[in-house]
Amino acid sequence: MAGAGLAGAALIGCGGDDDPEPSGTTAPGTGTAAAGGSPGASATGAASPAASGEPKRGGTYRSFTSGDPPTLDPYGNASTGTKTFAAYVYSRLFQIETAPDVQSYAALPGPDLAESGETDDGQHWTVKLRPGVKFHNVDPVNGREVTAEDVLFSWQRVSAPESHTAGQVAHFADVQAVDDSTLSFALSAPSPTFLETLADSNLLWVMPTESDGGFNPQEKAIGSGPWVLDNYSIASQLNFKAHPDYYNADLPYMDGADLFIIPEYANQIAQFRAGNLHTATVNFDDVPDVNADLSGVQWSAEPSNALVFIYFSPEDMEPDAPWRDERFRRAVSMSLDRAGLAALGTNREGLLAVGLEPHVEWNNIIPAAFGDRWWLDPLGESHGPSAANFEYQPDEARKLVEAVGTQGSIPYVYTNNRYGVRFGLFAEALHQFMTDIGLELETQVQDYNSQYITQTFLGNFKGIAFGASTPFPEVGGYVERFFGEGETNHGRVHDPEITSLHEQQRVELDEPARREHIHNIQRRNADQMFYVPAQGSAGAGWVGFHPALRDLRRTRAYGGATESIAHYWLDA
Repeated sequence: MAGAGLAGAALIGCGGDDDPEPSGTTAPGTGTAAAGGSPGASATGAASPAASGEPKRGGTYRSFTSGDPPTLDPYGNASTGTKTFAAYVYSRLFQIETAPDVQSYAALPGPDLAESGETDDGQHWTVKLRPGVKFHNVDPVNGREVTAEDVLFSWQRVSAPESHTAGQVAHFADVQAVDDSTLSFALSAPSPTFLETLADSNLLWVMPTESDGGFNPQEKAIGSGPWVLDNYSIASQLNFKAHPDYYNADLPYMDGADLFIIPEYANQIAQFRAGNLHTATVNFDDVPDVNADLSGVQWSAEPSNALVFIYFSPEDMEPDAPWRDERFRRAVSMSLDRAGLAALGTNREGLLAVGLEPHVEWNNIIPAAFGDRWWLDPLGESHGPSAANFEYQPDEARKLVEAVGTQGSIPYVYTNNRYGVRFGLFAEALHQFMTDIGLELETQVQDYNSQYITQTFLGNFKGIAFGASTPFPEVGGYVERFFGEGETNHGRVHDPEITSLHEQQRVELDEPARREHIHNIQRRNADQMFYVPAQGSAGAGWVGFHPALRDLRRTRAYGGATESIAHYWLDA
């Protein structure tokens, strides 16, 4: 298997990109790490991905990505491909402490580069670095120790005004290197999420100061993470070897990790069925067949923490567009048959036939994966009157569109080569729903790298767009992304009520009170439908794992290569 199987996998890659299909939870290392969710997600009748026996060392983890990372610089792009790659090579101050069979959103932040983080008031923090942590032994860094200056340099990159993540750390008033192993953080106010912010795999990846002129971080990656980039063949594969001087001497258990670039879903599944890949995200319709073809396959199914949603061109792009009127936006939401969309992506009967229980919940502007802690169920009584805008009411939607009025065709924009086959199916279904209420849409399918991520993703477009959100490990990240001051506020939505609620939740140390602020943000968006949550990503995603893989664990967002893959081992 390690010989012929590896050769087979290495020959089938070609160009593309590496975001997961938002309709399902993805396996660690294949884009976004498998997401945790609310209690009840299950893989009844299948083996549970968990540890088994004493870990064995050796072997190579084999996974895939659907395309090249747009850049190797973790601060050079907001892409999933770049952030997923970063988790192999770079470390953070804190990470999510995963464990087998522990829901990822129940897991808490724990130390990574940091040895400790302490505060007396929730506003002023002292972070101590682990002693003796080494960068990869690659020129020009050559395995030197990580210092506070490296952290401070990296912080300046994540917080720079031109950074796409600056808005997420705007509440950090001051960061200083006290000495080689100590940093001080002063926040603008007490924060309930300091540790989770530093553990957020969208944000602070620690780079050596040499990356500022000593080498080009867009083309060369040198970090202190569990994996060293050994080879990168564009449109073919990325090969990593275990970091021999990793601070956790027990990890990684495997000698290396190969990430093959396989754009086509059919090839991904064929390689997994043949045993050439250790994991794959499997479409609902294909789970029964894969279950039959690969004896002993281990399944995990949980709600996704990715979001798919409809959004509208900003006011500065089209000040007189009909969607400036909330009635139009509500009509778009009520045009969607979310139950039908859920049926499009669950294969309930087929799953039940092989002993697997499908799990479906509706996303709000906060994903269902956050469970009862933060998510507000659009079908629940506590949502209030704005829940009506989630209902499928095409006749009422048609009346609202007629009352607002439209002039001519409206561009309908989405990308064709990033989020997988199922994303395209949902995009087409949404087009039909909106057409059925009287909208005349002109479809514009954009290339991801040259158009979507550089323009439409940032709100530089006209018309209606269908997109997917990066998954955030901390709930406030979604609010900041959709409504904050950063350039990645896709619709440039700045609603005073949501802004006020956002500012309150940022500093609320009492969790029940903070939860109510988060719930009210969801109610307000549902009332105004600034962003229209679609159902495409809310069903449980099915991830298959090779029978020989052990110590399987889930994490959230992009930290899988550190928080999950480094713990995997082969019982074969």
